Amino acid sequence: MKLKTFPGGVHPPDNKQYTSAVPIEEFPLPQKVVIPMSQHVGAPSVPLVKVGEEVKTGQKIAEANAYVSIPQHSSISGKVTKIDTFLHPLGAMSLAIEITGDGSDSWIELVDEPDFMNLPVEEMKNRIKEAGICGMGGAGFPTIVKLSPPENKPIDTVILNGVECEPYLTADHRLMLEQSEGIINGLKIIMKILNAQHGMIGIESNKPDAIAQMNKLLASENNLSVVPLKLKYPQGAEKQLIYAATKRIVPAGGLPLDVGIVVQNVGTAFAIYEAVRFKKPLVERIITVTGSVVNNPKNLKARIGTLFSDLVTYCGGTKSEIGKVISGGPMMGYSLPSLDAPMAKGTSGLILFSEKEARTIEERNCIHCAHCVDVCPMNLVPSLIAQGVKGGDLTLAVKAGLEDCIKCGSCAYVCPAHIRIVQWVDTGKLRYAEERQAK
Repeated sequence: MKLKTFPGGVHPPDNKQYTSAVPIEEFPLPQKVVIPMSQHVGAPSVPLVKVGEEVKTGQKIAEANAYVSIPQHSSISGKVTKIDTFLHPLGAMSLAIEITGDGSDSWIELVDEPDFMNLPVEEMKNRIKEAGICGMGGAGFPTIVKLSPPENKPIDTVILNGVECEPYLTADHRLMLEQSEGIINGLKIIMKILNAQHGMIGIESNKPDAIAQMNKLLASENNLSVVPLKLKYPQGAEKQLIYAATKRIVPAGGLPLDVGIVVQNVGTAFAIYEAVRFKKPLVERIITVTGSVVNNPKNLKARIGTLFSDLVTYCGGTKSEIGKVISGGPMMGYSLPSLDAPMAKGTSGLILFSEKEARTIEERNCIHCAHCVDVCPMNLVPSLIAQGVKGGDLTLAVKAGLEDCIKCGSCAYVCPAHIRIVQWVDTGKLRYAEERQAK
């Protein structure tokens, strides 16, 4: 099996042994959910409900507020008890709707159309839009926008991202094993909408069972294939995945559609299938709850808005003190001050580290070793970006590639001076955005 890859990258221990062989388990109906209005890139959703209002599972409770936005839906039936700011899974405080459940899980009316592939394209797109689907690999870009490229940007290839290169996370792996046909149907729907001729599923080599299963199901499909990928981080980043699978290079500042490609996460593809066939809104997803201090790490199918604290309790709690809470993966995820945040549509994992694992090492001066340059998958000079931001020279940071940095963390991982390069890049991006808005 010839494995494809990209230049640069790192090889952190994958630590997937905790949950890679653990089947998906359905999390019991939560007593309370908190639905953030910002679960996606773009304008926050606008609440449609008021405190005291009764809602059903799947009912639209917030409307999209712009072209780049999505609606939100209640993930349980019950009563709206608060519309306020809550801790967001990305670490900040954000507007959200709290719903206290009635225990009945009373759903809106769904459908089942076995002949869903013959639906008109516009009807497919409308169902996806109304389902409130965004990228479920972490980026959270509104799916309907990705599926509506400009007429002068024809798409010939769709790539499903089943790489899951972040250490610890196994939610996509388990989904590919347990919902393979739904994912493939989602791929076919995307290809029909985009009039794409080729479909690929990129899967990293540490998931041989998923590769074998998908290969078996696609054996009779002439225009669909599996792309086995070398075990390397960040293999799942869009531009790196595109290069590995097709050798096409997305230009600096460009998008995948500039080279005729659309990339979607396998979880997103499955949500698209459910939306088109059943008119089912995105109200649940698979999340990996793991880490060395979790008593029983699991892959859970849980409702959007479930509190992290409830997920940890269901996994048997912790065997020792928690040193750090990470929403997402350890390389690109977000550190949280507590377990009070809810899971969102893009929350693929919750990782709990021990106090020893979470120790902070003091930054030292750059020794110009160029390790960060060697591993940067975007061919940047990360140390120069950090230097520019730290010194207040945003012009230097931008020239060094501030805008092209994907914040994968490979540079910080190998830095012998323990410089927090990703945090400096984040700071630089915020300052640069503020400068441009002020002009």
